[in-house]
Amino acid sequence: MKHMIAVFAVLILGACTLHAQNTKWNLDRSHSSIKFSVSHMVVSEADGKFGDFSVNVASDKDDFSDAKIDVTIKTASINTDDAKRDEHLRSGDFFDVANHPTITFKSKSMKKTGNGTYKLSGDFTMRGITKSVTLDVKYGGMQKSPWGQTVAGFKITGKINRKEYGVSWSKMLDQGGAVVGDEVDLVANIEITK
Repeated sequence: MKHMIAVFAVLILGACTLHAQNTKWNLDRSHSSIKFSVSHMVVSEADGKFGDFSVNVASDKDDFSDAKIDVTIKTASINTDDAKRDEHLRSGDFFDVANHPTITFKSKSMKKTGNGTYKLSGDFTMRGITKSVTLDVKYGGMQKSPWGQTVAGFKITGKINRKEYGVSWSKMLDQGGAVVGDEVDLVANIEITK
């Protein structure tokens, strides 16, 4: 009998722990953005953003050190404020939207590095190629909104080499250097509600 009670206690405890790890946070789309910038002709930078994306966050701790984060970006939603360039970016030279409609990130760990700073590691997939990346996270904190919601915010930054994901189009300049740089800077401002 004691053995049976102990088994039930373990099962109940396990169920409670599992539930605690599944505290969901919803993306506040109107206060979130995913942007990028890349060198253009060596002398300047071109930037853009994605208009259609989802972010799923599960975390039970106030400091988000146990956070699980999944991001899905619709590649067709790219916007650089230039319709002709956006069409080229959707083509097989770049994102190949017809064959690869999404970019995804699935977190593996969120390690605290200081007061409100983290290293977020996970799998980044673009054009069907998956590589491990580590991003820098600045946690803005948690607040109660005027409507009674618990709100948290993050700024996530990092770099990827586009050629590692099969995005290799460019042209060389007569004076040296490429029309489009290889290294892409990523910046995401994410606001979530509990």
